[in-house]
Amino acid sequence: MEPPAGPARPRSLGLWSATALVFGHTIGVGIFLTPAELIGAVGSPALTLALWLGCGALVLAGAFSFGELASRFPETGGVYVFLRKAWGDRVAFLYGWQSLLVTDPGLTAALAAGLAQYLVVLLPGAAGAERWVALVTIWILTLANLAGLRLSARVFNALTAFKVLALVGIMVGALTATGGSWSHLTPFLARRPGGPPIGEALGLGLVGAFFSFAGFWEMSRVAGEVRDPGRVLPRAFAIGVAAVTLVYLGTTVAFLYLVPATEAITAAAFARSVGQAILGQGGPAALALVVVISVMASTMALLLMAPRLYLAMSERGVFPAGLARLSPGTGAPARATLLLGVLASGYVLTGSFQQIVAYFMATTLVFIGLAAAGLVVLRRRDPGAGAFRAPGYPVTTGLFVSLLAVIVVLIVVARPLPALGGIAVVSLGLVGYPILTRA
Repeated sequence: MEPPAGPARPRSLGLWSATALVFGHTIGVGIFLTPAELIGAVGSPALTLALWLGCGALVLAGAFSFGELASRFPETGGVYVFLRKAWGDRVAFLYGWQSLLVTDPGLTAALAAGLAQYLVVLLPGAAGAERWVALVTIWILTLANLAGLRLSARVFNALTAFKVLALVGIMVGALTATGGSWSHLTPFLARRPGGPPIGEALGLGLVGAFFSFAGFWEMSRVAGEVRDPGRVLPRAFAIGVAAVTLVYLGTTVAFLYLVPATEAITAAAFARSVGQAILGQGGPAALALVVVISVMASTMALLLMAPRLYLAMSERGVFPAGLARLSPGTGAPARATLLLGVLASGYVLTGSFQQIVAYFMATTLVFIGLAAAGLVVLRRRDPGAGAFRAPGYPVTTGLFVSLLAVIVVLIVVARPLPALGGIAVVSLGLVGYPILTRA
């Protein structure tokens, strides 16, 4: 039996805000580092662009599936709701358990730490205090989200608009720079000598490309606050993923026009070379500013969307009920947002958290795959539900789930210990579930 629904929330997000959440959260620091990593791995302009295009097409197939799921269940909680409807409370709880304890705060901390490293380029006096800069960043953005959905969405939309204009400016600036040459893209099909074997290169490239798209599904966490969700949510997913794909393709072409593939030795060095090629000695600092704004938008999006999952779980009675309380003045889930800020601060203060995030990457993708595959189960139960139908179903859903399966296998093979760690901590949720549901 379904428990009583939580308090109704105003649906204040339109198509632009929902699309901005997909775009702004997905594109973070990876836009400046992943192109170099792909070029360095596959050593070929053609293969690099093919990976972006192919991965983008498969992710778009997943966006169609999540668009239909969100159309069927336009509720706060997103993937948690989809898993619960398709596979039951226990599976959904395990996803929320790992999201609350590690994935969400770990990603928040990782983004803040990455931002701090670039902010030091702009403020050399802060060198050596990156951890504290990251901590301050977390709380500035946490407090901004406490102002309420409408105001925080406006701030986020402004940051995303700046990000879009900056990325377009970088591409235009790169393609009009005097030091660039289309000869850097030729021979188009040939691979750089000395690169890894083609199978290994494609595997590394596929993982890198997919990680740059990861997180697009998180916008579904705020589905309960989107206007006309049956129409807006599917469009936001599709437009957002398509725009991200075009930006990745355009940026990679611009980078290759500026810097030959043979110079893609490290991602950081490649990014510095691009900045200098566009704006000379001031280029790296200008590029650092764009990265700071870009990561701020991604972090703010996560802090805005993540607490909605805890809200949905507390309304189901599997997390403390106090987390479901909305601020009377702003309507923001203040306690859930503060909890995420506290956990993220803990990761920042206790040291390196990149490995902690890696522990849960494989298990997170398993849950995302289960959510997408749940569409098959839900269609069989209720074929007519929802205002949107995923184009190409069931082929598009199957292709996306297959992509996730390949990525998970590649992660487990490359990092077996973190994968086992992820499985272990998720398994602890099996102990926590009966305790919390009895509380």
